This record gives sequence, C-alpha cells and structure tokens, in this order.
Amino acid sequence: MTVRERSTDMVTLPAGTFTMGSDRFYPEEGPPHPVTVDAFRIDLRPVTVARFREFVTETGYVTVAERAPDPADYPGADPALLVPGSLVFRPTRGPVDTRDVRNWWHWVPGATWSAPEGPSSSIAGRHRHPVTHIAYEDASAYAEWAGKSLPTEAEWEYAARGGLDGATYAWGEEFMPGGRVMANTWHGMFPYENRRPHGFTGTSPVGSFPANAFGLYDVCGNVWEWTSDFHAAHPAATHACCAPHNPRVTSPATDEAIPRRVIKGGSHLCAPNYCLRYRPAARQGEAVDTSTSHIGFRCVVR
Repeated sequence: MTVRERSTDMVTLPAGTFTMGSDRFYPEEGPPHPVTVDAFRIDLRPVTVARFREFVTETGYVTVAERAPDPADYPGADPALLVPGSLVFRPTRGPVDTRDVRNWWHWVPGATWSAPEGPSSSIAGRHRHPVTHIAYEDASAYAEWAGKSLPTEAEWEYAARGGLDGATYAWGEEFMPGGRVMANTWHGMFPYENRRPHGFTGTSPVGSFPANAFGLYDVCGNVWEWTSDFHAAHPAATHACCAPHNPRVTSPATDEAIPRRVIKGGSHLCAPNYCLRYRPAARQGEAVDTSTSHIGFRCVVR
C-alpha cells in the first residue's frame, strides 16, 4: 500500500540499540534493559485533526466513540450510559482525592474526535491539533488507510529518546532548561490549578514546542500515543544475555476482560503531583475500547 503522506512528514531512523525503561520513577517502567530495533520511518508529529478528517471523508469511517456500545460487552452497565460518547476531562474547583479519576473524567454522550467536549463543541480552529477521542481500533484503521502501522513500544521509545540514551526527558535531564517550556504539560496542582506558562488549555497545535534530536515533535506531553504492544511487564528485561531484537507483546493478559495496549508520552494533563509521565520511559496500559480527550497516535513504516 502506498504511504499517503509526503516523505517530509516522516523521518527515517537508523537501526540501533538503546536502554529501554527506567528505575527512577514508576515501577512499571523498569528495569532498564538494552533493546535493539531495526531501521524504520516514523511520523514527525502526532496525527492531526485535519489528517484524520481526510481519512473519515474518504472512507466514511465511524470511530468507536460514535458507535453505541454493545450491552453484551458491559454486563450490568447503566443502559443510559450505553450511548455513543467518550471521556472528557473537566478540571475540579479545588483539591480532590486523586485516587478517584471520576473526579475529573466524565462520560459525555456525543463527545467525539469532531466534537471534543461534546455536541456543543467543534474542531473549528483545531485542525493542527492532535486528533483525540481515538480508541485503539480507530488508530489502527487510520494507519492501514495511510499505508502505515502503529509503532511497537520499543520503536516509539527509541524514537522519542532522540539518541539521548537514559535521559529523563526527550531533550535531556532538566525539565525547563534555561526556563524554557519544552512540552505541553500541566503546570501547577492537578486537577484544579494549571498556570499554563505555555499559554495552552488542553491540546496544542502539533510542533508548538521544540523537536527532539531526531526531529520528532510532541513525544512528551500534548497527547498520549497508542502503540501496538499489549500491556505487560517489560518482556525484554528477561533476556539477560543480549539485547532483544524488535521486541513486541502480541498477546493480551489472560485476566483482562477488555485488553489493554501500551500508551506512551504523557499528555497535557500530566503533572508532577499526579502523573509525571511526560518522559520517553513512561508507559501506561489503556483499555482498547477507551477513547478520551487526551489520547492520540502517530504511525511508522517498516
């Protein structure tokens, strides 16, 4: 299949070996271990609203958020909630229990990629923003249409590190070098106080912050990004003798009713007091049927 974007929309990364993971932050990121990946091409930026609209216009694709959930998949669920919709972030008025995400995540009927806050909202003025309210199935469908694939977790992390092996951030060790804001993240006490030194509330146009050394934008902050790997402990870390070659997790956990895939990079909602995950090593498992106002994706060609 022909790749639909211009070659200038992607960068070719050479094969290489890097240290994947970290032991300095959250337990699921470790242990650090060497991994080798083959050469591949990757999108310079997350897929934008404009590009996703082209896909929908050409194919008539209907996203998961635009379909009514099957009651058989959600036994015991309130029938009133089994309608098309998605999860939308709403800041709280003050401090809340951060162990309960229901304090800021709200199921909004009618929230979709083209109506990010619900039926009364639109994508006007946001065509250069990363597309959101994208479930894993939606990202995969776009990638197939574009003649691409979703990256593995190893490919994504290798690209995000930009050759800075072991560094905390995609640009080095200091969060704001020289006082410069390097990514769209939450500044202040989540989920109620965002000082916004970068001037953005919510997502920002792709490429608004400096690229990493490989030329990739928004690998930290803005939106989480889907990878193709199912969520599990780092499988490559068990290969003590050598660096695993192109590792990937192709089977879901057996104890999950709804499989989870790895998302990477953190988002504009990540804050030090709650979710310090705007780092290449950070990882999180996300249910494949879930779409939210802070998850997007980018693609690769192998």
